This record gives sequence, C-alpha cells and structure tokens, in this order.
Amino acid sequence: MSKIFINCDEATTICDKNQYKEASFFERMQLSLHLLTCKKCGMYTRQNTTVTKVCNQHLKKEVCDCNFTDAEKNTLQTKISEKLNQ
Repeated sequence: MSKIFINCDEATTICDKNQYKEASFFERMQLSLHLLTCKKCGMYTRQNTTVTKVCNQHLKKEVCDCNFTDAEKNTLQTKISEKLNQ
C-alpha cells in the first residue's frame, strides 16, 4: 500500500511527472497534500509551471530540449522573470 504523505524529493518527482500529464490520480493527491504544508515545493511547482508555459507560449516548443539559441535564452529569462514577479 502506498503512503499518503511524501517527502520533498518525492513531491518534486511527482510535480515533474504531473507537468507532462504522467502522474496518477493518487500521486496528484499526494502532491496536493504535500503542497498544503511545504512552501518550498509550492514555489518549485509554480516555477516549473511557469517555465513550461513560457516554453509553450513563446518558443512554440512542446518540450524544452535545452538547445536554445541565445535569443531564445534571453526571451526565456525575460518571460520567466516577468511571470514570477507578477
């Protein structure tokens, strides 16, 4: 039987899986419970979501492959900073 409460390492793994729609319902519930009490993982989740949105919206890439041109890197840095400072 799986445990309900998870540690930060497990939470970040589930967060990454959830970003690509690979997390199960139970894993999403575990993550939600963890995020109720852990501000650091909440920040990680928000940053992860922001990076994904910026990649999808501004670079028209489905997966960030880290092979960006300098212009793309600058765009990413600017857009991520804007989103995180809102």
